[in-house]
Amino acid sequence: MKYYLIAGEASGDLHASHLMKELKRQDSDAQFRFFGGDMMATVGGTRVKHYRELAYMGFIPVLLHLPTILKNMRTCKQDITEWKPDVVILVDYPGFNLKIAEYVKANAICPVYYYISPKIWAWKEYRIKNIKRDVDELFSILPFEVEFFEEKHHYPIHYVGNPTASEVREWRTNYAPPSQDCVPHSYLQVGEGDGGESPIIALLAGSRKQEINENLPAMIEATRHLEDRYDLVLAGAPGIESSYYKTFLKGSAVRLVKNETFALLSKATAALVTSGTATLETCMFRVPQVVCYRTPMPRLFGFLKRYFLKVPYVSLVNLIAHREVVKELVANTFSVDNIRTELEALLPGGNKRETMLDDYEEIHRLLGESDAPKKAASLIINFLNK
Repeated sequence: MKYYLIAGEASGDLHASHLMKELKRQDSDAQFRFFGGDMMATVGGTRVKHYRELAYMGFIPVLLHLPTILKNMRTCKQDITEWKPDVVILVDYPGFNLKIAEYVKANAICPVYYYISPKIWAWKEYRIKNIKRDVDELFSILPFEVEFFEEKHHYPIHYVGNPTASEVREWRTNYAPPSQDCVPHSYLQVGEGDGGESPIIALLAGSRKQEINENLPAMIEATRHLEDRYDLVLAGAPGIESSYYKTFLKGSAVRLVKNETFALLSKATAALVTSGTATLETCMFRVPQVVCYRTPMPRLFGFLKRYFLKVPYVSLVNLIAHREVVKELVANTFSVDNIRTELEALLPGGNKRETMLDDYEEIHRLLGESDAPKKAASLIINFLNK
């Protein structure tokens, strides 16, 4: 069968690549065409556009790049029409993907499936009308979404397990540290300070340049006093060139590693993490964390968060637990002093460390042991065969 996938950012590229691998394993005739990234490209098929050409966030950046966004959307619609896939599989990225779903459905091209459902429970709940109208099957990766979609909106969905949990389990099962003779340079940097004995604090500052620009300087400043005791290591985001980080890292002891996030988290003692999939990855590796998310006009964002957001938290860890497991320093609570204080409480001997580690076990239990890509691929193929 012919599968057309659309992922608009780094996490979507990762999750879509695992889904593609499983579709390929279960369907020997699978053909892929996609908007996505390097990880999807390694599976095979034809990449039409890289997600770097799509990933704009925030009102002003979207407005400034609107002609490019509209051009990409026209390209995508035309390409789907000409290729005539058996199914279009959307991966998160709702601003773009729901427009594509509307087009595909209106023109009766093929079924539309959504893998990693839009987070409308947090913002823009009105999009449920578009989902009901344009999406044939929706696959959820968060357990609390079942109640939201099925009980509140009477729209049946499929909880397939969480791909981040699946990916971490697979990595732990298959990963073996490279031998000293062939180890990549980036890996050598992790934990090598002071003879390799220094414990590690990991910095995960986001997958987009805007996020990095907003969050990384404060993360570096908040950990500066720990340079003599800890190895401070920054996980470079896929799709962001190493040269972009140089300005931020100049004059600090923070070191950059690329394409080694899981290896870094497997060794980390604690972490500073920008909200997103990375918060859940950090939890899966049982690394105590502080969630840091600076926003422009923090007072305004704080007001909007209080009165307009539909959920009380921004991190997936807290949303899954329905309570505060990890501290969120967002908007008006984001500051270097607050980051430093919360991080100190999570280091060995800190008064919050053991409680957070205990709470992580609840998250593992709630997510379950299902292999999300495998289950989703099986359902997709079964639906299409019917």
